[in-house]
Amino acid sequence: MPAVMTVTGPIEPQELGVTYAHEHLLGGPPKWSSDYADRDFAMTSTESASSELGLFKQAGGQAMVEMSTPDYNRQPLKLRKLSESTDIHIIMTTGLHKDAYSHRMTAQSSVEDLAALFIRDLSQGAGGSDVRAGVIKGATSLNVITEGEEMVLRAGAQAHLSTGAPISTHTQAGTMGLEQIAILKESGVDPTRVAIGHVDRNLDYDYHKAMLDTGAYLIYDHLSKEKYAPDSSRIALLKRFIAEGYGTQLMLSGDFGRNSYYSSNGGGPGFTYILWRFVPWLVSEGVSHDAVLALMVDNPARFFAF
Repeated sequence: MPAVMTVTGPIEPQELGVTYAHEHLLGGPPKWSSDYADRDFAMTSTESASSELGLFKQAGGQAMVEMSTPDYNRQPLKLRKLSESTDIHIIMTTGLHKDAYSHRMTAQSSVEDLAALFIRDLSQGAGGSDVRAGVIKGATSLNVITEGEEMVLRAGAQAHLSTGAPISTHTQAGTMGLEQIAILKESGVDPTRVAIGHVDRNLDYDYHKAMLDTGAYLIYDHLSKEKYAPDSSRIALLKRFIAEGYGTQLMLSGDFGRNSYYSSNGGGPGFTYILWRFVPWLVSEGVSHDAVLALMVDNPARFFAF
């Protein structure tokens, strides 16, 4: 039977519960990256992560997909301890991030080397630990897919075909989603096992519909980030796609990958925003209880099981 692989081991899909599909708890850019100077990205405090997960649980949250990759200072053992101490299910990723963080690894590897690493993370354990990943990450840059990024996507496809693990992606500002799907499909991946991330940075109805029509999932994971688009625009698109029958292919999250996004650090909006503010807003706009359950519970349980 399919199971969801968490950092504490496999669970049945129905155990996952209310899930944020693309988040960050511990990690940050490598030291040689230009983004390393922005220490807001350096999420190194287990205390802050634990406090924020406590608020998430208080709001009704039960599971979180942690998308920090090996090149983004993934922390397998610390994630397991966080999960055990907070009683929150955490799904950890393998794969690699965009070229700005991964190019030193891809420049020294073949597709087969990368695939072997991803498969080991999924089947044995990551970073020399026995903590297993439960999802594969691919990522692309703004309006382009570099040679290294294509290698990661193709290696991710090999790892998926070997293990069955789903593939969840980073798109820079919501671009190149269709191109990601095309590469993965060409590599033998059924698009229904792919989730395209950050699409709500690019709120184009026709673009989103074209991706949904391939069978892929979309993750609206910039909820609350009004600097990119108002949440009212996200809600309008979600309502439209739910009404058109695509509600089983959509998931939600906040991608709160900065210390300043955590209310436990004195910032915001924090992990309670989606459950305490965004979801009630959806309901007030006429989205049914069953449709919300699909976004937050049913779709993640189905997608992340393998």
